[in-house]
Amino acid sequence: MPGQRTAAPKPAIVYFPGGGFTSADHEKFIEMRMALAQAGFVVAAAEYRTVPDTFPAPVQDGKAAVRYLREHAAEYGIDPQRIGVLGDSAGGYLAQMLGVTNGENIFDKGDYLNQSSDVRAVVTLYGLSNLLNIGAGFPKNIQDVRRSPASTEALLVNGAAFRDFPGAAIGKDEKKALNASPMGHISGKKPPFLIMHGSADTLVSPIQSAQLFKALKEGGNPAEYVLLEGANHGDLPWYQEPLIHRVVEWFKQTLKVSAATPGVATPSNPNANL
Repeated sequence: MPGQRTAAPKPAIVYFPGGGFTSADHEKFIEMRMALAQAGFVVAAAEYRTVPDTFPAPVQDGKAAVRYLREHAAEYGIDPQRIGVLGDSAGGYLAQMLGVTNGENIFDKGDYLNQSSDVRAVVTLYGLSNLLNIGAGFPKNIQDVRRSPASTEALLVNGAAFRDFPGAAIGKDEKKALNASPMGHISGKKPPFLIMHGSADTLVSPIQSAQLFKALKEGGNPAEYVLLEGANHGDLPWYQEPLIHRVVEWFKQTLKVSAATPGVATPSNPNANL
């Protein structure tokens, strides 16, 4: 990343890539990540386990990434009290899960358990908030696909068919599916959320973001909802300057980045990976 390291600790953003729960390519969304770095954030991208691994593996990995940054905060020039998360699609789901499960230590597994995995800000782009109704409002044939035991959300929650297990649709055990969903952890105090979705999304219903926003606001939590008119799922509008600017400015305001001290905090090991 361009820029010089500064003495003052910087807020950090962990980016979780989308991939339908089947991939998590950490090299995605470079434009957004570069803009955040140029605005004064330390930016990390974290991969996470995907199908055939099952829930809560991705959430455990996401929380481990946050703990890793806190453990190495001095090395990377990070203010450990100002860590936010960003994700798109399945990565948006993961960012949501980290935000709504602040303080739920049941998902903290692995290294650096002396560190908190709580986050201070969440941006979710066309993410999934309830695995039970991803296709809400879509035509029946699409909703039928979502009810299949072969849907990725069913594989995430219930696993693949094997031996005497024939597989199970996402609605087979609604309590289990809701526990694996952000909407299942919505009570209590939450960090600020910026929730964005495309009005023309044909893969993840915009209702996913609308219901999350409604639930957060009803709980008295700070949340903003932006419906991007005409945008589909991960198409060109999500990579344009106005959208990127909106996200960067929201993070700057929420995590209190001073306009008087621009710059990029670069790690002492620029090749470090989570």
